[in-house]
Amino acid sequence: MSTGSTVVEIGQASGNARAWVTFASAGSREAFCRAWLELQCSMIPDVVAALLLLKDGETQSFVPAAVWPEQRHDVSYLAAPAEQALAERRGIVVGLQAAERSRVASGSVHVAYPVEIDAQVAAVVVLDLAARPEPLLQSVLRQLFWGAGWLESLLRRQHSQRDAGLLERAAGGLDLVHAAQEHDSLDQAAMAVVNELATRAGADRVSLGMQSRRGELELRAISRTGWFDRKTRLVEAIENAMEEARDQDAALAYPPAPGVRKVIAAQRDLAGHAGAGAVLSVPLTSRGRPIGALTLERNDGTAFDAATVELCRVAGELLGPALEAKLDAERWLHGRAVEELAAFGRRLADPRRPGLKVIAALALLAVAFPLLVDGTFRVGGKTQVEGMVQRAAVAPFQGYVAEARVRAGDTVRKGQLLAALDDRDLKLERVRSDAEREQADRKYREALAKHDRSASRVLAAQLAQAEAQLALTDEKLERARLRAPFDAVIVSGDLSQLHGAPVEQGKVLFELAPLDAYRVVVQVDERGEAALAGLPGASLPFTVKSVTSVSTPQEGRNFFRVEAELDAAPEGIRPGMEGVGKIAAGERRLAWIWTRNFVNWLRLTLWAWMP
Repeated sequence: MSTGSTVVEIGQASGNARAWVTFASAGSREAFCRAWLELQCSMIPDVVAALLLLKDGETQSFVPAAVWPEQRHDVSYLAAPAEQALAERRGIVVGLQAAERSRVASGSVHVAYPVEIDAQVAAVVVLDLAARPEPLLQSVLRQLFWGAGWLESLLRRQHSQRDAGLLERAAGGLDLVHAAQEHDSLDQAAMAVVNELATRAGADRVSLGMQSRRGELELRAISRTGWFDRKTRLVEAIENAMEEARDQDAALAYPPAPGVRKVIAAQRDLAGHAGAGAVLSVPLTSRGRPIGALTLERNDGTAFDAATVELCRVAGELLGPALEAKLDAERWLHGRAVEELAAFGRRLADPRRPGLKVIAALALLAVAFPLLVDGTFRVGGKTQVEGMVQRAAVAPFQGYVAEARVRAGDTVRKGQLLAALDDRDLKLERVRSDAEREQADRKYREALAKHDRSASRVLAAQLAQAEAQLALTDEKLERARLRAPFDAVIVSGDLSQLHGAPVEQGKVLFELAPLDAYRVVVQVDERGEAALAGLPGASLPFTVKSVTSVSTPQEGRNFFRVEAELDAAPEGIRPGMEGVGKIAAGERRLAWIWTRNFVNWLRLTLWAWMP
């Protein structure tokens, strides 16, 4: 009997030692909970099954953290005593009373003990063990009470780590706010913020956008980028991702976190366009409303973890008011114009600023100059160079494009091949027509040899018809190859992408203009010299030849067509070139010349508004 007891004690000691080793080496919360529950069950004899429930911080519900003796063991029947212990917030024993024995297996009791932290129940442990006297059950509760200290230590340590993470993120957000407050202008502050955030979040690119008066998000800064083109597809994709986060007022990540159901179409498009492995967009908020957004990109494919998302979210809430204040400072309609004007007056009156007085005097002189000096008033308009004559190369018959040698802009010589139509059918038709002519000629000669005058007359007509058909086919074969009628430049037409395409008879394939005869057409508004976009830096003198008396409506205004002849055509000029032409129309005050269009528009607008 003594030997058997020794064996049991040695086995129990060995089990305790193994449980302690597992408990001491636990590297995660799940491993810690399993080792803790195993250790408790090894210290309490005759435990059949055990369940440990921990409170989930997000759902505020209790979820299983560990099951003994193994995870697959069904311990759902221990949920009832756990709920009772949570409701009563004390340790309980189920199965001692006669009314409770139907709820437990014969010869067993259920012991449940809640663990409280700061007056809040954070966990509950439930044991299914063999029935024993009440004093021994009290020792079980005491064991759970002492063992709960380790569990409480774990939970407090996790709370401390969570609080430390919150403090760290708050400190990071304050550092970003400090970086923004170091600069006066919004653009400088935004650049400082995105550079700092890119370093903290480990992002390859961080972008910041602010909401305009029209309600649209405008990109204001990109990390490590001094300038960017707002019309590029990348900027449009970034702004779309920002608007998606602003509209949903939530942080949006791609790839999305498990269980998160948000619309991330713009985030996915940005990742695909920019080649980024991960994208995160968070809104900038001020006074409870979104006023902008931050977008982060990573190229290595590392997804943004919860800590980074929380850092960016906190940064968005802290940066919003500071950046909105700088945005308002840029808007002069908020009374800032008056403040700036008053400050300028004080600086101008300061005797220590003589340079400012000189600048003000020069500015005053610049304003007075156009009011006192005359200049040449020139009427300008959109200008286009046209050929003096223009020839069209059309499809001679219905067919298919076989070859294209030139296109618009090319210079060609007289007789040069422009294009060719498919002539295979024509060649077959010529063979047939030639055979018919030979046959008609042979019959005609036979009739002449027989002195059959009536037959010879009929056959002579048939021979003439066959020769005419053959000549027509030869003419078509020749016309199938379109050639330049003179030395010219191709004004319009490009068949290089239409090989094998059908063309209708009479369709204009090319338009040609000569190389040595041009005219200039100026569209003069109803309210010299010409400068062409293709010849920058060169002005071309011309002489007006005619002015049409009928105006042409275009772009909401009426224009008169003025035709002029170039005094000298420079090398390189081509029909179709466009630019600006100006026609001298007398001397007027420079101020009147410079403000004429605006004054006319203002008069017309006021007249339209007046009743």
